[in-house]
Amino acid sequence: MRRPKVGLALGSGGARGFAHLGAIKVLAEEGIPIDLIAGSSMGALVGCFYGAGLDVERLYKLSKYFKRKYYLDFTVPKMGFISGKRVKEFIRVFTHGKNIEDLDIPVGVVATDLVSGEKVVFTAGPIAEAVRASIAIPGIFVPEKLNGRLLVDGGVIDRIPVSVAKDMGADIVIAVDVAHVKTNAEITSIYDVIMQSIDIMQMELVEHREIASDVMIQPRVEMYSSRAFTNIQEIITIGEEETRKQIEKIKSVIADWKEPQENGP
Repeated sequence: MRRPKVGLALGSGGARGFAHLGAIKVLAEEGIPIDLIAGSSMGALVGCFYGAGLDVERLYKLSKYFKRKYYLDFTVPKMGFISGKRVKEFIRVFTHGKNIEDLDIPVGVVATDLVSGEKVVFTAGPIAEAVRASIAIPGIFVPEKLNGRLLVDGGVIDRIPVSVAKDMGADIVIAVDVAHVKTNAEITSIYDVIMQSIDIMQMELVEHREIASDVMIQPRVEMYSSRAFTNIQEIITIGEEETRKQIEKIKSVIADWKEPQENGP
């Protein structure tokens, strides 16, 4: 009897997405297999870095040096404030210029086609371009033009891509949701307006999708800014703690899994 294929669905959430690192670390420590990853926005970035063979310790070290100034290149606003060339190069360097199909485990990168309104899932092609599209927060990043499409943040259409992980062949899906709405938030800039608006719009969608995952891990990191890239260590730690709380449930779901029976004639 084969064991179930375990998929990780990593959600969007800007800097709060560093909690995904904590989740991956604890799953690895506990011997939970990660057979594939589907990621939106920051979830796509973390998923591709992990899939590129960067172990958790190296990812933790990298996160300490992740500062906004290293990847923000401001441009004259036409379709966004940030051109995104720097962050694309950052991604390319740390994933060794690989294609998605070259990763150690299958990864699905989710983006949104701004013209057609369709969900676009990349499972092949250059990592840097796909992830750059997936993190293109509307109004902040200039959309990424790729394969004749104008693409923005995957979180716009699928904040926690559970269905993508299932489509990729996962029998069991562990979802990580890092983007709760921060109520009474201090709104002082156009960035705050955009990020808070997106969080509010997506909140309703996630309510209905929670049922679709086998286990939902929800690190409560809404008190941290999704754009400041400070307090990264605390965000990672909360990801670890929330995942530990769910470990017994995850092990139980895997142990209880039975291969679906083929229907007879």
